[in-house]
Amino acid sequence: MKNFWLPAILLLMIAGCKSKRTSLADDQEVTAEEFIDFFPEIKLPFNLTDTAALFRRNNDSTLIGYKIFTQMVRDSVLARQFGSKARPRIYPIGRVPVKKGETYLFIKAIAPAKRGVYLLTFDKRDSFKAALPLLVIDNDPQTFQSAEMDNRHTITTMRQRRKPDGTNTYRKDVYVYSDPGQYTLILTESNETQTTAPDIVNPLDTFSRRHKYAADYVKDARNMVSIREGKNGSNVRFFIHFEKDKGACKGELRGEANFVQPTVAVYRQSGDPCVLQFSFTSTSVTLKELEGCGNYRDIRCFFEGSFPKKRDAKPKKK
Repeated sequence: MKNFWLPAILLLMIAGCKSKRTSLADDQEVTAEEFIDFFPEIKLPFNLTDTAALFRRNNDSTLIGYKIFTQMVRDSVLARQFGSKARPRIYPIGRVPVKKGETYLFIKAIAPAKRGVYLLTFDKRDSFKAALPLLVIDNDPQTFQSAEMDNRHTITTMRQRRKPDGTNTYRKDVYVYSDPGQYTLILTESNETQTTAPDIVNPLDTFSRRHKYAADYVKDARNMVSIREGKNGSNVRFFIHFEKDKGACKGELRGEANFVQPTVAVYRQSGDPCVLQFSFTSTSVTLKELEGCGNYRDIRCFFEGSFPKKRDAKPKKK
């Protein structure tokens, strides 16, 4: 009887063992589960600093192919910092699994002039849900950045800067991940003094206004939607800039939108998860974020709301 059970047990053990991948090169077929398991598991609390995380020598054998990365994660995650045409080198830092829940992946992205550390979240079905930039190089030798995930999976980012007069300023932001698939900012602490914000430059200001809805739709000096003539009558160019909570939450996006109804245009671009709707009247435009545009705004605010049409100044009669 023992001779019968021993081979059966060995077969079950072999079947249950998965060979972990040692490479994620672009010429390979990789599943989401294999992609996640490629990251070494790390224990909490886990702390990162810009000096150690961004400038430590990387082992090229762990390099993640950019094609594989963008199959698992939207390429727009890195586009805000690196640009839509850049192909940064991506390295795994570590993995934090939550029992019967999501999995967190820490990655490092490196381009010739830019570097950053990001936190990615995958749900229990191994589907990508959200990304959060943790450390972003700013080429300021007086700035120190750090990030930490504690035992409750709360994420804290800290930015400190030594001023020329010898004093130090800091800004601390605390985030948590929530089930709908987003990071929520739950606390901000700072001793930075509020400075005068630079003027908003409208890059479409000199473009043609021959389209029916071409105009500037303005709430105030820091909240505007600029619409200009596009390639044809069913297409318009746009530029949006908004600021909420006294400048604590900002968003900016430039692109082209196509009309799907006589008064409704939609921004939708291949490879970009952001879908934005414009609803026009003769006196206003209303924005509605149909799908996540988080790469173009801060976490706590959205592209939304109504903007009144700015009337062109009429020349004074002599």
